[in-house]
Amino acid sequence: MSLDQITGFPLRKGRVHEVCGPSAFGFAAVVAGLAGTRFLWVRESWQGSVLNPVGGGAFFDPAMLLVAQAKDQLDALAVTEEALRDGSMPVVIVELSQPLSLKAGRRLQLAAKAGRSTGLCIIPEGMGSNAAETRWHSTPIYDPKDSTLNCWKLIKNKTGTNGAWNVRWQAASRRLHMVSPAGE
Repeated sequence: MSLDQITGFPLRKGRVHEVCGPSAFGFAAVVAGLAGTRFLWVRESWQGSVLNPVGGGAFFDPAMLLVAQAKDQLDALAVTEEALRDGSMPVVIVELSQPLSLKAGRRLQLAAKAGRSTGLCIIPEGMGSNAAETRWHSTPIYDPKDSTLNCWKLIKNKTGTNGAWNVRWQAASRRLHMVSPAGE
């Protein structure tokens, strides 16, 4: 099965997308890995966890990652907007902890369009913005032989239909493969 069969993926350039679910960080790592270029990851500095670039090595070259620690969500959105508008970072990922207003979401969309960059907001479930181009829900699928098997559900799509796909990341080739569900 071809990756082209996943509606809305790869993520459209010049737009901002959202992902939620237990495997949202893995989805973001795949987006960064498939871009194959430098990217910015924006986080709020108060978060207790630390983003380890080497931990993403199976998905992307850790040297391509630039991490920005913002004071709070307002500052994180400002950094994200400027990075999207500038266009020097083809992919900008931001972790959000609070709902995104329509106004803030629209500002990000306009910035992404101006800079021809792809934005991805990692959001808690149920906190999506109406301004998002697509919204994905990423969940791991148990497989004792493969920890990279996931179910990606496209739950919002402004330009097409929604759907669900089982995908597997191939670390050696840094490629995403669609996997038929068991029994098909």
